[in-house]
Amino acid sequence: MGLKVVSSAIISFSVFLLLASAAKAQSKGVFDVTKYGADKDITEALTNAWKDACASTNPSKVLIPSGTYSLRKLTLAGPCKAAIELQVDGILKAPVDPNQFSGGHWVNFGYVDKFTLSGSGTFDGQGKAAWSKSTCQKDKDCDSLPMNIRFDFITNALVRDITSRDSKNFHVNVLGCRNLTFQHFTVSAPGESVNTDGIHIGRSTGIYIIDSKIGTGDDCISVGEGTEELHITGVTCGPGHGISVGSLGKYPNEKPVSGIFVKNCTISDTTNGVRIKSWPALYGGAASNMHFEDIVMNNVQNPVIIDQVYCPWNQCSLKAPSKVKISDVSFKNIRGTSATPVVVQIACSSGIPCDKVQLADIKLAYSGPDGPAKSQCSNVKPIISGIMSASGC
Repeated sequence: MGLKVVSSAIISFSVFLLLASAAKAQSKGVFDVTKYGADKDITEALTNAWKDACASTNPSKVLIPSGTYSLRKLTLAGPCKAAIELQVDGILKAPVDPNQFSGGHWVNFGYVDKFTLSGSGTFDGQGKAAWSKSTCQKDKDCDSLPMNIRFDFITNALVRDITSRDSKNFHVNVLGCRNLTFQHFTVSAPGESVNTDGIHIGRSTGIYIIDSKIGTGDDCISVGEGTEELHITGVTCGPGHGISVGSLGKYPNEKPVSGIFVKNCTISDTTNGVRIKSWPALYGGAASNMHFEDIVMNNVQNPVIIDQVYCPWNQCSLKAPSKVKISDVSFKNIRGTSATPVVVQIACSSGIPCDKVQLADIKLAYSGPDGPAKSQCSNVKPIISGIMSASGC
């Protein structure tokens, strides 16, 4: 009996040492910015914590605990030696004055594999003063304001439970990324904020935006050239300009857009619903395999629109048609209410008409003085099936 008791004690002590060692190893993997001298301004502390975490050969976490902190322009870059997570539980505030930034971002994450951005925190761009002075809404040669967050060449990554508030420009820009998921991500800015796209994606593959809430002054989600395999599911959009593919055809040598899937989303009080847009007269391109399904519209202007004569504030020539080819597009089970009598508008290029456009079960009501709801189609022969509440196409 005595030997059994001793053996049990030895085993228990060994387990204790093992657990203690594991706990110690785990604690070593957390790089808390407050241990790096973080005070009201955490720029230097976060830079140093990231540097140490990125150099770790074991998975690591950089922690910004709850509180309110100032953060100047910052780039957090890899490659890192192992998986890395930035947990933001505090409120980070950008400089109010745009002149304190050089370049197009406030916080930039670049060239990191196996990256997670998590926490209950907020990136507050403090953009209100910048919007009132911005000329970017009507001046194509305006000085660019900083975006809240840039993700450049990030792979196998997750962004969850984070909020972007009042960015001076786009809230999030995704460029050259692969296998990046946004989950329970929130964008918050007033409808009058200028050029504040929620999430803009370009030249990226395998991007997922899931169960997120986006309200802003421009597109909730905008899809740029070179985007492939984008899945948008369970997103609530509004205020804003809706969910948009494009604008395309503005620049030479744009890469094709393909594999865009928007499903189970709710769009409310926006100036557009689901939209594909390209510039006339300028440059070529292609967009195909784009599908919008099970979308609820609440008081939305232009709920379903393909606009190949997109020319805001007369910044282009309408003398020649768009050179962007649009094909294999479906709008299925789009339902709710429209704030405008034209609930479906498919305006394709007269030079390169759209191919394989499907309209199925479009149940959109308009109750205004210019009713009933109607649809308009040009340079396209849509395939119509199921219920079509708006006559015309």
